[in-house]
Amino acid sequence: MASGRPPRVFAFLPIALSALGAVLAAQLIGRDPRFALPFVGLAALLLVPALVSRWRMRRLLMSGDVERVIGTWEGSIERVAHKETMAPLLQATAYASYGWVEAARRALDRAVKGPAWDAAIEQRLFVETLLDTFEGERAAALRKAEVLETLPVPAAGPLARRRVTLLRRGLAALARAYAHASIDGDASLLAKAASASPLVHWAMRYASAIVAVDRGCAGEVPMLLAGAPPWPVESAFHTYHEELLSLVQ
Repeated sequence: MASGRPPRVFAFLPIALSALGAVLAAQLIGRDPRFALPFVGLAALLLVPALVSRWRMRRLLMSGDVERVIGTWEGSIERVAHKETMAPLLQATAYASYGWVEAARRALDRAVKGPAWDAAIEQRLFVETLLDTFEGERAAALRKAEVLETLPVPAAGPLARRRVTLLRRGLAALARAYAHASIDGDASLLAKAASASPLVHWAMRYASAIVAVDRGCAGEVPMLLAGAPPWPVESAFHTYHEELLSLVQ
């Protein structure tokens, strides 16, 4: 039976065309260097808008303004499959990532439980590990992080697979940090995870600060928390921030 999907060759067509364009451009520039400037200008026109868009999104995610982040996602959420399940789950992901525990729990309660809910096991474990961690349910958070690490890595390109693996390991390191059970390498792992995903950047940073305190290096805390937004009282990070800085003083 026909799958309704285009042949796989069409998935590689844009890549092939890009490679062909690069080869032709190199040949023209090799024959006459004056062609270099127009090609550089064309490349800039094509790449700069995408780079600016990514920079703006990263800046927004780093701002900690969870309501604005969710508002930015609304257009995409409206088009997502199984919206009755996935929309609240995406909202819960944002709230949990910024420490809004109660709002995240309410969003999870709104999600319709069914096949889409069951299929979203990875995202649910991610959210629930964060929430258990911030609610002080350390043992539950450690168990869920361990289960998440054992799930099959989604079929994707090597970069995407490495990113998924890094975030899973980073979440496990975060759970260990809040449980004061960090192991060697967790500080480095948390730093990499913070850089890889602006959505969980601050969650990983606060975990790094806890690791620093537990290692007797509380002097590193101000550097780790530098640039943190002014967290509202709804966020667990509001309390963590004050407590961690008070340990330095």
